[in-house]
Amino acid sequence: MSSLRGIRQPELSKKLYQLIKTENHAIGAYEQAGKETQSIASQLSEWGESTEDDAVSDISDKLGVLLAEIAEQEDLFAQNMEESRTVLKGIRNTEASVQPTRSHKQKIQDEIQKLKYKEPESTKLVTLEQELVRAEAQSLVADAQLSNVTRQKFKEAYDLHTAAIIERAEKQILLAKHARTLINLLDDTPMVPGEDRQPFPRAEEARDLLNDAEDSLRRWHPDIEPIHTSASKLGANAMATQNLPDRTAGTEPGLTVDQQRVEALEKAQQAEIEPPYPTAEKTEHAALAS
Repeated sequence: MSSLRGIRQPELSKKLYQLIKTENHAIGAYEQAGKETQSIASQLSEWGESTEDDAVSDISDKLGVLLAEIAEQEDLFAQNMEESRTVLKGIRNTEASVQPTRSHKQKIQDEIQKLKYKEPESTKLVTLEQELVRAEAQSLVADAQLSNVTRQKFKEAYDLHTAAIIERAEKQILLAKHARTLINLLDDTPMVPGEDRQPFPRAEEARDLLNDAEDSLRRWHPDIEPIHTSASKLGANAMATQNLPDRTAGTEPGLTVDQQRVEALEKAQQAEIEPPYPTAEKTEHAALAS
């Protein structure tokens, strides 16, 4: 079914659709890795207890706690990646919605070319030319919306994506360093047959290390270069907020086709054409209505 949905995607959105789909597989892999690491941490603790070695049992149990926390970071990373992926869907939806506008314009252009070839004197050419002017204006606005949405959401998505990578990496490094310090508490000096191991003397130190790791995680905060954005200059209709000259009156007689195209474009912008995708405001209204 997923493959069929991919085939049915508009040409303009197929590549991003595939990227988003592949990211979903990667997110699932991170989630699975987290679950497997949780299981490993639990098994490590159980094995350590079965050794009947107090030191190994104590260290393995606390090491299992740290490994479980590392696994928790995998799950958090997957959640952050899903948030980034959701932002990319906004671009994909806009691409898909712009395709009909482009196709409509191309269809009119094809009709004009055919008519010019078959009936160059046809009066229908004038009507088609006027339709083409309107279609071009709509297409220009849709393309501008797509460009604006693409750039803004691309930066937003990969701001989230890269920040998630840094958070996961730094937290796991922090935990791994504490784990190495913990491992160093285990004395592996060889013993001779019949010699008894002394009781583990560093249990309190091991417990403090675990508390230190927890405190370090709690104190962690991101120290990364911010991603700058001009998204505040983007209007609700995915167009730049700007004042256009007042041309709401009808088309003046005697304008050339190029002048008509410019006027049609300005009218389309002044009309604040709705973006071809669900905005946050629309979503909120729909939720309240339901």
